[in-house]
Amino acid sequence: MSETEQTAPDKRSKRKGYTLVYTGDGKGKTTAAVGLAVRAAGRGYKVLILQYIKSPKRSYGEQLILTQIGIDVRQLGVGFTWTKTPEEHRSALREAWAMTREEVMNGDWDMVILDEIHNALAIDRFPVDDVLPLEGVLELIRSRPRHLHLVLTGRGAKPEVIAAADLVSEVVAVKHYYEEGITAMPGLEF
Repeated sequence: MSETEQTAPDKRSKRKGYTLVYTGDGKGKTTAAVGLAVRAAGRGYKVLILQYIKSPKRSYGEQLILTQIGIDVRQLGVGFTWTKTPEEHRSALREAWAMTREEVMNGDWDMVILDEIHNALAIDRFPVDDVLPLEGVLELIRSRPRHLHLVLTGRGAKPEVIAAADLVSEVVAVKHYYEEGITAMPGLEF
């Protein structure tokens, strides 16, 4: 049996998927998820990354390389919450959530990564629960296809999501060059 046979329908029906959460104030949550995506793709898994905050109007290093190796990466956001109006963000979150439900539930994927979804759920500058409901996220975790690995990243994971996950890793900030006034750098932050 080849490594890529793992995604065959009969193999999928026997595989149990897990929910993994990467959260915390330290750098490396998306990086950890990207590492999982590469590992899964190397085993022949079909991987989708939906980025909740990042805008399709910018380029990101992970997207540039991952698309070259067959991983589908989609930016669904409009950028930082302070750069656009609340309604622009709410509209983007509404569309991102609709796409997420459709893509997770269609059964086509072996792994779906919801990058920065915790950041989106934690927005408190304007209401988001009606366009990205916490209860909907919890229901998605419970009802996803059995074979699907679901990965959720971002700061401030809700306690309910942590409780529903199979694995939770917290990335802790110990030291960061931002503290010295160094801005985001290509290849390290984007």
